[in-house]
Amino acid sequence: MFTLTISISPVVVKLGIFEIRWYGVMVALAVAAVIAISLREAKRLGVAQDHIYNLAIWAVLGGVIVSRLLHVIDEWHYYISHPGQLIGFAGLTIYGAVLGALIAVVVYARVKRLSVWQLADIVAPGAIVGQAIGRIGCTINGCCYGLEGPPWWAGAIVYTDPEHALQGTPVGVPLYPAQLYHLVWNLIGFAVLWSLRKRLAPQGNLFLLYLAIYATGDLTIRSVRQGAPFLFNLQQAQLIGIVILLVTLPWLSLRMWLARRKAALQGHSISPPGQNQGV
Repeated sequence: MFTLTISISPVVVKLGIFEIRWYGVMVALAVAAVIAISLREAKRLGVAQDHIYNLAIWAVLGGVIVSRLLHVIDEWHYYISHPGQLIGFAGLTIYGAVLGALIAVVVYARVKRLSVWQLADIVAPGAIVGQAIGRIGCTINGCCYGLEGPPWWAGAIVYTDPEHALQGTPVGVPLYPAQLYHLVWNLIGFAVLWSLRKRLAPQGNLFLLYLAIYATGDLTIRSVRQGAPFLFNLQQAQLIGIVILLVTLPWLSLRMWLARRKAALQGHSISPPGQNQGV
């Protein structure tokens, strides 16, 4: 069985109450990656790159706020007893970050009179790369860890640093490498989105596909990941993933069908008179 031992501390440097964690470093790198890839796509599509820099600020603020809000709702039983910790960055949710960033995209596009779908498509490939990089931070940090006792074929992660134990991560026992599953799935998702970005029409389909790809992987991987049941014995993120798939898959299919139908009708209308159209 492949076993990855994490002996590195999740804290990069600590000076009194001030500390920098590897998770924060990876989040910063993830944001940089999203911006870099989005700038390349904006240039290809003729969108002013200033919009990407401005949108990044809006998206980070929106992502952090909504992500924190969903985390507090998910862990309300804890925060009701520790109200002093309601404001902070100790807990964030990935779907909250996606939803907050999406709200920011919509608001920014409306304010600047830009196409919401085009901006969403521009950001989609970079977003899933950013999520992959973020999972490296999760792996080192020891958060989002898997259940104990994985079978030999599933691989394992073992944490050994005392700092991990202090934050509640199981130490010295094999865990499902859930963070690595997320990492690999996100990279596969990026490969799919990147290969289809010039061919998938109409605008917005790439973003919908991104949501569907991420939700499929997240819904599946969370079955071997530690998490508290939220409703129907499912975690909050699993319920959100199911809703996303119920919305995006039919919507994506309908939009693609309508696009093909429109193309077929246009092709029929411009055919020379008397040409055999076939059946």
